[in-house]
Amino acid sequence: MNGSVPSPCISVCRMDARSGWCEGCLRTLDEIAAWSTMSDEDKRAVWQLLAQRREALAAAAGGGAR
Repeated sequence: MNGSVPSPCISVCRMDARSGWCEGCLRTLDEIAAWSTMSDEDKRAVWQLLAQRREALAAAAGGGAR
C-alpha cells in the first residue's frame, strides 16, 4: 500500500461478542477507536492481523481446507 492506508471499514458495524471483532471489518473496538490516530505502519500491522483473522474464521467454518 502506498501513501495513506485506507480504513478496512465496510459499513457493517456490529461487534461479535464472542470474538470481540467487528463483523464487517474484523477490527477490535480499540483498533477502530485508534484508527484515525494510528501511523501508517500501525495501520498496515492491523491489516495483517485482519488477514489472519479472516483465515481463522474461514478455517473455523470449514473453509480452510486446501
